Amino acid sequence: MIRERIRGAGAGDAGAVAELIATAFASLDAVSYLVPDPEGRHEIMTAHFRILVDHAVEHGEIDVIDDGPAVAVWFPRTAPLPDPPGYERRLAEATGPWVERFRALDALFDKHHPVEPHHHLALLAVHPPRQGQGLGTALLRHHHARLGRLPAYLEASSPRSRDLYLRHGYRPREEFALPDGSAFWAMWRPAGT
Repeated sequence: MIRERIRGAGAGDAGAVAELIATAFASLDAVSYLVPDPEGRHEIMTAHFRILVDHAVEHGEIDVIDDGPAVAVWFPRTAPLPDPPGYERRLAEATGPWVERFRALDALFDKHHPVEPHHHLALLAVHPPRQGQGLGTALLRHHHARLGRLPAYLEASSPRSRDLYLRHGYRPREEFALPDGSAFWAMWRPAGT
C-alpha cells in the first residue's frame, strides 16, 4: 500500500526533493515565464525550490514516497511563519537575472493567501513518469488525515492539478495569473472535509 511508504523528509533529503520538484514542474507555463532561458531553467528552478524545501525542513512538514517519486511540502499556518533566513539574498543568487519575476510571483501568492489558520500545501510534485498512479492522492490523504479540524490551502498551477484537488475536497477561491497569463487557482479545503 502506498500510504505505508510515506515518510517524513529531513535536511539530508533537501537536495533530492528540490530536484524532484523542479523536474515535475518543468512543463508548467509559470516555469517558462519565470525563467525564459531553457538552458538554465532547471538549475535555477532547483535552486529556488531548495530555498523553500530548506525552510520546510525547519518550519514545515515534508512527506515523501520512500523511493523518491513524489513529495508534498506543507507549512502549518496556525501562527506567524518566519521568512526563510536570508531569503532576498538567496533568491537573487538562485534566480539571477530573473529575480524580479520571482518577486512578482511571491507578491501574487502573498496577496491571495488567506489569513485564517490553516495548513498550506506549498508544493506537491510527482516525477513525470509516475504521474497518474495515485501518488499525489496518497500524499494528500496522508496529510489530510492529520489535519483534524484545520482547513488547508494551496495554489494549483495547472488545470490537471486543480482537478486533482477538487476531487480531494478543495474548493476554488479565485484565479490569478502572472503577467504572461500563466494561471494559478487559489483553493481552500474546509476543516473536516
